[in-house]
Amino acid sequence: MTAAARLLFHVSDLHFGFEDQAALDWFAAEVARERPQAVICTGDLTMRGSAREYAAAQDYLASLAAPIWLVPGNHDVPYYHHMLRRLARPYTRFRALDAAVGGGAALDDLAVVPLKTVARAQLRLNWSKGRVSGPDLDAALHELAHHGDAALRLVACHHPLIGEPGGKSPSTRGGRRALAALARAGASVVLSGHVHDPFDLTVDCDGLPVRLIGAGTLSQRLRSSAPSYNRLEWKHGGDLQVTVCHADH
Repeated sequence: MTAAARLLFHVSDLHFGFEDQAALDWFAAEVARERPQAVICTGDLTMRGSAREYAAAQDYLASLAAPIWLVPGNHDVPYYHHMLRRLARPYTRFRALDAAVGGGAALDDLAVVPLKTVARAQLRLNWSKGRVSGPDLDAALHELAHHGDAALRLVACHHPLIGEPGGKSPSTRGGRRALAALARAGASVVLSGHVHDPFDLTVDCDGLPVRLIGAGTLSQRLRSSAPSYNRLEWKHGGDLQVTVCHADH
C-alpha cells in the first residue's frame, strides 16, 4: 500500500453478550498489524443493549489501534422486556459509547456518513427489520452535502437498504427511496451488516451505480460463513478494493 492509499476495516455484528472471543482477538491483532486509518462498525455491537454488554464493547473498541466509526444496530436498543426504556431512551447507551470511542478520523478525500436504519417501534411484528425515516435520511443527505469535496463518500448503516443475494433479509422500509436519494447526493458506496454474511454488489439507481457492501459477524451467531471483516483499500482516482478476510478457527 502506498502512502496515498486509504485503508479501512469494515466490521459488523460483534454482539457482545454472545461474542466470539477468538474472532475478536484475531481482529484486534489484524488492526494492530495493518494499522488502518479507521475501523467502521455497522451496528449490533451488543446482543440485548444491556449496560454490561455496552461496557464490554467499550473496553474492546477502546483497545483497538485505530479510530472508530459507529452506527447502531437493532440489537443496540433495549430489548422488549425493557419496553419503557426502549421507547423513551433507546439510544442513550449507544450515544455514550459513541462519545467514548467513536468519532472516526478526518480523511481529506474520503468521507464516512452515518445513516440510522433502526426504529424503536414499527407497525409490524418484527421490529428487528430496518426502516429509514425521513429525518434520518435528511441527516445523511446533509452530511453528504457537507462533504461534497470528498472524492469518495461512503454511507454506513446497519441494515441492507435493499435485499442482497440469497434473500436473507427483506428490503428495509424506505430503503429503495433512501438509496436513490443517497446516489443523487453523491454516495457511491453503502456499507451495512445485519445478515452476518459478507456480500458485495453494484446496483443501478436511475443511471447512477452504487456499490452495496455487507460485512459478516465476529460473534457466535454464524450463518453460512466463518467470522470475517472487510478490508477496504482505496487510492484517489482508483476503484475501491474490497477483500473479505475470514478468521481461521
